[in-house]
Amino acid sequence: MREAMAAHTPSYSFEFFPPKDDEGETRLWQAIRELEPLGPTFVSVTYGAGGSTRDRTIRITERIASETTLTPVAHLTCVGHSRRELRAVVGSYADAGVRNILALRGDPPGGLGQPWKPHPDGLDHAVELVALVRDLGDFSVGVAAFPGGHPEAVDLDADAGVLVAKAAAGADYAITQLFFEAEPFLALVRRVRGLGCDMPIIPGIMPITSLSQVQRFAELSGTSVPTPIVDRFRGLDDPHDVRATGVELATALCRELIDSGVPGLHFYTLNRSKATREIFAALHA
Repeated sequence: MREAMAAHTPSYSFEFFPPKDDEGETRLWQAIRELEPLGPTFVSVTYGAGGSTRDRTIRITERIASETTLTPVAHLTCVGHSRRELRAVVGSYADAGVRNILALRGDPPGGLGQPWKPHPDGLDHAVELVALVRDLGDFSVGVAAFPGGHPEAVDLDADAGVLVAKAAAGADYAITQLFFEAEPFLALVRRVRGLGCDMPIIPGIMPITSLSQVQRFAELSGTSVPTPIVDRFRGLDDPHDVRATGVELATALCRELIDSGVPGLHFYTLNRSKATREIFAALHA
């Protein structure tokens, strides 16, 4: 995957969420087909909270591999899985021709803020999952990064050290959680580079098309939408005005990040393609 990203600098990638029902899956596939012509470097499909949508995630990822021209990156979390189950999931992906995996510890089953409890025969940290996947074959492995620090991190320096440990275990690249201002991301990169690690770190971008919805996602990620960003949406009652402002802000952030030399941009699409397509078009105008 490092080679693929290097060949498309900056790379562009899109993330989808596993739908809860057939109607949602129809909407997801519409978004996939609308984004496919943009030629992203890769796309990914997340696990639901606590690994709750594992089977649907695997099935959709396998369909992307077999029915589209897209390169899927398969999500894999430690939550609720034994080592044996994790190996079986990796095997299922490999059988479907999926050789790219995003290795995540995942949130506590009880939700953010609850104590983390690994499966009795499972793994405790993402770094262990990276090593497990690496031991199973020729896979490209990505990991998560946190511009504002992981919610359980002692401090930002310690959090950067964890990311460096993932790279040492065999991670090829990292994708960050969503953020809305460039400096926290750039500061994370500086900390990691200061520790001697050159692993590519890809910023995760979520356009604000509904402020309340994105605020909920940010909270679930252990972060928040900064006050200056929230202020830009005050008094905007028309959904079209909200969308336009969200696209404008995300486009400006992407341009600032590209100017700083990021290896790529990863868009959290919310299974809708319009805002992402508009930003992509603006960046290529």
